[in-house]
Amino acid sequence: MSPVVLACSAAVCPCERPELCQQIRGERDFEVFVFDVGGKTWKSYNWSMVTTVATFGKYDAELMCHAHSKGARVVLKGDVPLSDIVDQENRTAWITERVNLAKTQFMDGINIDIEQAVEEGSPEYHALTSLVKETTEAFHREIPGSQVSFDVAWSPKCIDKRCYDYVAIAESCDLLFVMSYDEQSQIMGDCIAMANAPLSQTLNAYDQYLNLKIDPNKLVMGLPWYGYDYPCLNLSQEGICSIAKVPFRGAPCSDAAGRQKSYKWIMKQVNSSLSGRLWDDRQQAPYFNYKDEKGQIHQVWYDDPQSICPKADSVKSKGLRGIGMWNGNILDYSDEAVARQQTAAILQFWKY
Repeated sequence: MSPVVLACSAAVCPCERPELCQQIRGERDFEVFVFDVGGKTWKSYNWSMVTTVATFGKYDAELMCHAHSKGARVVLKGDVPLSDIVDQENRTAWITERVNLAKTQFMDGINIDIEQAVEEGSPEYHALTSLVKETTEAFHREIPGSQVSFDVAWSPKCIDKRCYDYVAIAESCDLLFVMSYDEQSQIMGDCIAMANAPLSQTLNAYDQYLNLKIDPNKLVMGLPWYGYDYPCLNLSQEGICSIAKVPFRGAPCSDAAGRQKSYKWIMKQVNSSLSGRLWDDRQQAPYFNYKDEKGQIHQVWYDDPQSICPKADSVKSKGLRGIGMWNGNILDYSDEAVARQQTAAILQFWKY
């Protein structure tokens, strides 16, 4: 490929201390990777643990300065329609623009979040593989010590028709962030509400990645700090919630029949629910039922400390690079005693 040419004027450091605009180069032995979607809740993060913040909201110079003061990286979001970067020149132009943006915002790398359907062997398949390789080369060259990560589905088996060259992509970049959530995006069996990240399915998928000979030190386990609220078409005596058929990428049903709800909302709703917190032994996940204002029954599946703990334990047992979450903003960081207790219980897993 032709070399990436940078032509940006020197940016003015927005930090009170100019040295905070220097990019973070040191690596931590254990990665705690946090997605931030905007606002100021980042001020309540446990910065003694956080190593990387992927900014998916509006650029916040204050966040960058604070993260750098704590030795944590701040990385860009990188997304682009794959059809746009099949052409080499377009791909190089996109990479150049991302590198320039990272430099002017004093950032430390990029998190590539594509999630588009790709057919194996297609032009888009090869373009995506090249995009990750060329982006990594450009960032490492232009911002020494920078980090390039790529978000992958919970399993490498063409989930949501994302048939990527996972081995080549893993070799090219620094980290794969495994999104171990939205595991009901394709429901091939009965259209029923189920756990967002069932334990055995989640852990078996890491074995699938490792069986591809992908270095476990490149895998970060992503955990959900949210759940799904499903309106039940019918709730059986056994507690099975039938959901509407919402097809997605070849599957007759999907979690799109429900709505994502934050852990903050879930913790408040469960206390006033019909059932209180219930536990599914097969999926190793909590859930509850409630009735809305119109009288319709809903079933909510989510993760809490009991369901997260065995997943977090496996990060060490499988030798993974670290742990992360989508997203850091959706806990309750208020001063209420109950909220503090609930949030502290979730944050304990950052230390894994």
